[in-house]
Amino acid sequence: MDESVNVIISGGGTGGHIYPAIAIANEIKVRYPKTNILFVGAKDKMEMEKVPQAGYDIKGLWISGIQRKLTFKNLLFPIKLFSSMWKAGNIIRKFKPHVVVGTGGFASGPTLMMANKRKIPTLIQEQNSYPGITNKWLAKTAQKICVAYDHLERFFPSSKIIKTGNPVRQDLLLIHAKKAEAKQYFTLKSTKKTLLVLGGSLGARRINELIAKEIDFFKKQGIQVIWQCGKLYFDEYKQYNKEETVQVHQFLNRMDLAYAAADFIVSRAGASSVSELCIVGKPTIFIPSPNVAEDHQTKNAKAVVDKHGAILVKESELDTFPIVLETLLKDKGKQESLSENIKTMALPNATSDIVNELEKIIKGKVFSE
Repeated sequence: MDESVNVIISGGGTGGHIYPAIAIANEIKVRYPKTNILFVGAKDKMEMEKVPQAGYDIKGLWISGIQRKLTFKNLLFPIKLFSSMWKAGNIIRKFKPHVVVGTGGFASGPTLMMANKRKIPTLIQEQNSYPGITNKWLAKTAQKICVAYDHLERFFPSSKIIKTGNPVRQDLLLIHAKKAEAKQYFTLKSTKKTLLVLGGSLGARRINELIAKEIDFFKKQGIQVIWQCGKLYFDEYKQYNKEETVQVHQFLNRMDLAYAAADFIVSRAGASSVSELCIVGKPTIFIPSPNVAEDHQTKNAKAVVDKHGAILVKESELDTFPIVLETLLKDKGKQESLSENIKTMALPNATSDIVNELEKIIKGKVFSE
């Protein structure tokens, strides 16, 4: 397929929506270097920084989600939505995409809505085990819906569903050969077990509070901690860097080495994190955020826990965390079974499989014109 093809990819708000979108774009470019790719995001969100860093152009829409309580921002929502649909329509008219991809986030709604209105084929990449309202609605007119979990026929037309998994960093496939490099990179003691704590790209307040509270417990257990606290919380928690067995990071630039160094992982349960952890295959304790739409992090975590691949501790039950972790530390059999079971859920070829589906749509569109 040598034709010059135009593709719009829309998604963002969090790393969980941005990095899969970039992974899809990179795979398209590898296969078809002549492809023109344009991203559409929310103009005050992190995609406006991360996408250009990855080498792609991006247009921003004035859009945000609805708050749970009555706020001034909620009153602005209809205006923002109308403005974003109008701008998305203009972007589509000028760029003339052959296909539009949505990976979730505020901007994907108006962009895919306007693409559907203009009869441009769309592909949705649904990352969670429980889809949000926007994707349920967009699914009615989408050509394909690439999913990461089973049983989504409850929400989407089964004829459109392709189980691909979520795009993940490809360097995670090689982490088991990087243990020594990882220990050196993080200057870890080879005699101690390592706990990796992940609260997402922005950080997680309750997880940070928990780790700070349990510093003495970790010392008593003889474990060292790599703690990604997030950029919003670094100034508050960087004081713990003075502890010999604790290192606090605003952001982890080498996630492959962080995963390679870890013996145990505590993590939020965003869709991308769960997909990565299935490939990493380390004993994991999920602490889902209860503050996300549809409580989808708890549902993501439960999809793994129900297959005996991880442990779930709710934010309302954090007092049990030391007992849960200590029990896991002492039970080698449990560690091994968690690792084996979570690996069975890994879908390492997700990016390639998604672009395969995209390719079918593009070929049908280009060759029919």
